[in-house]
Amino acid sequence: MLKLSVLDEICSICRLSPDEGIPTWAAGGHFYSITRTRDELSIVCESRYVPTGSRAEPGWRVLKVEGPLDFSLTGILAALAGALANAGVSLFAVSTYDTDYLLIREEDLETGIRALRDAGYEVQL
Repeated sequence: MLKLSVLDEICSICRLSPDEGIPTWAAGGHFYSITRTRDELSIVCESRYVPTGSRAEPGWRVLKVEGPLDFSLTGILAALAGALANAGVSLFAVSTYDTDYLLIREEDLETGIRALRDAGYEVQL
């Protein structure tokens, strides 16, 4: 059975233009993810570090899939996303070498936890 834990951080999902440098505020705190593509510079970080006026979606909570997860495992993110989708909870996923993180809106946290527990996952607050 997969276990998930809810991190304390409240995060924002930010968008910058693809040619911008990585701002110093992006790497503040214990949880952040920085992704550059040809189309954008996407930053997920603790909301308290995001400057006022930034293009950002604040108020996201982070659920960590306890890992590490083996690369041969399949369907983990799909199953978790399905459980949340069935409950009407949208998500933003971040994957790392060891595991996956699900970001759900703070106002959907209780519904999301209930949906994941009902689907058989253990969720620790």
